[in-house]
Amino acid sequence: MEKKMRTSTTKTKDMVTTAMFVAIILAMSFVPYLGYIPLGFMNATIIHVPVIIGAILLGPARGAFLGGIFGLTSMINNTFNPNLTSFVFSPFYSLGNVHGNFKSLMICFVPRILIGVVAYYVYTGIVKLVKKKKNDGKGSAAALAAAGAAGALTNTLLVMNGIYFLFGSSYANAKGIATDALYGVILGVIGTQGVPEAIVAAVLTAAIGKALLHIRR
Repeated sequence: MEKKMRTSTTKTKDMVTTAMFVAIILAMSFVPYLGYIPLGFMNATIIHVPVIIGAILLGPARGAFLGGIFGLTSMINNTFNPNLTSFVFSPFYSLGNVHGNFKSLMICFVPRILIGVVAYYVYTGIVKLVKKKKNDGKGSAAALAAAGAAGALTNTLLVMNGIYFLFGSSYANAKGIATDALYGVILGVIGTQGVPEAIVAAVLTAAIGKALLHIRR
């Protein structure tokens, strides 16, 4: 009986924690500038950070769910506040003869869902390598930082490569660049935006994640 009560309490706590992370993701997605950090030459998004930390605390399934919420907010933003390339994220937006479609959903959701999954397994894998029991509340800063960077890079690499392979010529036309020069531009985005975002995610995940793991211990 006592074991069932503990299990029920844990499930309730996890549901409340999940709801908290969902609220954070929604706020960061829809409140202007809240989900971004200005770095001078660019704005680094940090909306994936709650997904990463949520996955570390709650496991890969809930991490995937939180990533799905991130993807949903991205689709909504690109539908109702579109820019020239919003068709790659929303099946409901079109630009001239180019229409968003099922491939837009793949780009919008798959990378975001995998953020939490990848981050969780990177974190637990490193914790095991340093001979610490997973979920013991003592996650090293290195494991948390690596999980943060891995989660952020998962998003950037899959989104940008998805755009190249699924919407290459349409995206190049919308951006006003030659199709054969597109992948060079994508590599530039990965280097100038993806790498700084990964660094920011690593720092925030290490700092916030360590505190939250200590609280949940």
